[in-house]
Amino acid sequence: MSKKKIKKVLVVLGGTSGERSVSLDTGKACIKALKKKKYSVSKFDPKFKNFNLINHKKVDVIFNALHGKDGEDGVAQSYFEYLRIPYTHSGVISSFNAMNKLISKKIFIKNNILTPKYFAFNKKEFNKNKLKQYLKKKKIKFPVVVKPINEGSSLGVCISSNIEKLFKTTKKLFLKYDQLMFEEHIGGQEIQAAIINNAPLGAIELIPKRNFYDYKAKYTKSAKTEHVMPARLKKNQYLKVLKLAQKAHKALNCKGVTRTDFKFFKNKFYLLELNTQPGMTDLSLVPEIANYVGINFSNLVEKILLDASINR
Repeated sequence: MSKKKIKKVLVVLGGTSGERSVSLDTGKACIKALKKKKYSVSKFDPKFKNFNLINHKKVDVIFNALHGKDGEDGVAQSYFEYLRIPYTHSGVISSFNAMNKLISKKIFIKNNILTPKYFAFNKKEFNKNKLKQYLKKKKIKFPVVVKPINEGSSLGVCISSNIEKLFKTTKKLFLKYDQLMFEEHIGGQEIQAAIINNAPLGAIELIPKRNFYDYKAKYTKSAKTEHVMPARLKKNQYLKVLKLAQKAHKALNCKGVTRTDFKFFKNKFYLLELNTQPGMTDLSLVPEIANYVGINFSNLVEKILLDASINR
């Protein structure tokens, strides 16, 4: 969209997912940036009002600052499409596919993108013997990662070092979730690469002081996660991870900005997941990557905004 066509921007933030507080931070930061760019900005929180109460006559563009369930899984996007209001980030199907770790895994594998070995279980079919059988069948050794198939921000992700711990953790997670994914744990460097409007932006390395880059490591300064920008990779490896992130972005048919999480181990990149609504707070990675390549925060937010459309 051209800047001339945009007068009123509605920032949709908050919501009801486990990532509500992060979404509020993202939204606030984006509102500030958009006001700095002289847009008329209002906000909408779907926790208090249904999406269909958005008045499409008073909105030129929706800036989607939601995270997690109902915000980045295609639900919010389907309302925006129904209202015919141009919006930022990925569309209905790509958001749904990226959020569902089983579907996105299959798409990555189909596109020859390396990803850790895995299997999934529904709550009803789960028992200890089946778990042992699957680990053996899939040749997955400990430690094993278990995670919900459609949560963001590492919510519910646990790493278990033996079968007893894994079984205990799984039983606990099944109290909250109906389906879980089990994945081999990949060591090595934690690399995250950003794509904006189909073009690579850059790749950052994270050195978590915690067991892994979990929710706390992502969002609290006290976790003291070290950020290394650019990632400590040889030039050809750095270019390769950007190419892989771009390939994943296109394979899922994403729009706007995405951040893809990789592990770099024994000279191979393993794609863990792709995030269609990356955080935009002062601790967030995409703004840090953008800043390094000379794009300040308000310019980054505007760049995302100007890519808004419908039929995404």
